[in-house]
Amino acid sequence: MKYWEDFKIGEATDLGSCAITEEEILAFARKYDPQPFHTDPEAARQSIFGGLVASGWYTCALMMRLSVEAARREDAAATGSPGLDSCRWLRPVRPGDVLAGRTDVLETWPSKTRPIGFVRHRVEMVNQRGEVVMAIVGITMYQRRPGAAV
Repeated sequence: MKYWEDFKIGEATDLGSCAITEEEILAFARKYDPQPFHTDPEAARQSIFGGLVASGWYTCALMMRLSVEAARREDAAATGSPGLDSCRWLRPVRPGDVLAGRTDVLETWPSKTRPIGFVRHRVEMVNQRGEVVMAIVGITMYQRRPGAAV
């Protein structure tokens, strides 16, 4: 089990990768972000993007899936998140892209009242050309090692 005490500032973790398909872009956008450049390939060609692009929220959802899968591989004692400090969509994500995730530990601190600790991470999603398409700074809560003082 990986507890809060096991996270070190500067520690990096590869989250894995995923391929982006037109079908998934369309399905997600039609349900959650129905803007024409996400839902209609022809309208997208006429947009500033010049073609279909994924919703930034879809990219966030992929990052979340990769993060949870990585935490399971590490057997991390994650207990949720109080939120994000920032989220930036830096480049369009298109059908056929392959995105890889990476997280870096920026800061850690213990709760003053509960047997948990907080880890501030920077997470980047990078396409197959090495371009950062999304950058997030967020906080995750982790259980403290059993017997740790509060």
